Amino acid sequence: MEQLKLLFTKDGFQYQVSRNKTVSLEGSFFLTEESAENALNEKIEEVLIQRRYEEITVISALNHFTLMPEGFSHHEVGYELIAFNAPVDENAEELMLSVNKKFGIQFYYTFPKPLYLLIKDLSLPTKFNFSGEQFLNKISAKNQKEIHINLYHQQCEFFALDHKKVILYNNLDVNSEVDFLYFIMFTISKIDFAIADTHFFVYGETTENETFISELRKFVKNLKIVYDNIPKKNFILNGR
Repeated sequence: MEQLKLLFTKDGFQYQVSRNKTVSLEGSFFLTEESAENALNEKIEEVLIQRRYEEITVISALNHFTLMPEGFSHHEVGYELIAFNAPVDENAEELMLSVNKKFGIQFYYTFPKPLYLLIKDLSLPTKFNFSGEQFLNKISAKNQKEIHINLYHQQCEFFALDHKKVILYNNLDVNSEVDFLYFIMFTISKIDFAIADTHFFVYGETTENETFISELRKFVKNLKIVYDNIPKKNFILNGR
């Protein structure tokens, strides 16, 4: 039996099928201006039924989220908290919780309800997680100021850490690599991180976003490419 891993990002998703941690199949699908109205749901249904899966892992990188300290328990206000960052439709979005004990924070996030029900209706063991928690759990932080950037297709997420403490997290949908750079540099200026003293670490779709990285190098002295997604080695989808 095989395991299916799904990663949902802006206007699409990526997937991997694996057996005993060996990837046997992977693919991606992103909407375009020519895509039919139900194209995304139809493609997901196709992936869900093409194999007999033993377990499903779902990771959401959709930017409907909010960040709270670990232990915050007023779950009834989860939708309201997320609404400060993005419009929320409670009838169309499932409220989820993802806790990161390593850094003592938790995420409330929403996942499209039609997709949630489609996956749950398979009645298979299913794990849901938020990409920010997954990403943070794979970071090896040191006692310094750090910016960790995970790049996707037309999207990025990043953490600002100060001596292993999470200062800020954001998740951006942008169509331009220059926008990535603008948002990140603007954020740094607002939290008083001196560029010369801050270490930058980049993960994910680094080849696809090489313009962003080359522009970032013009401003940043301490920059390291930690992980470049290659076939069957997607950073977020491969393990914890």
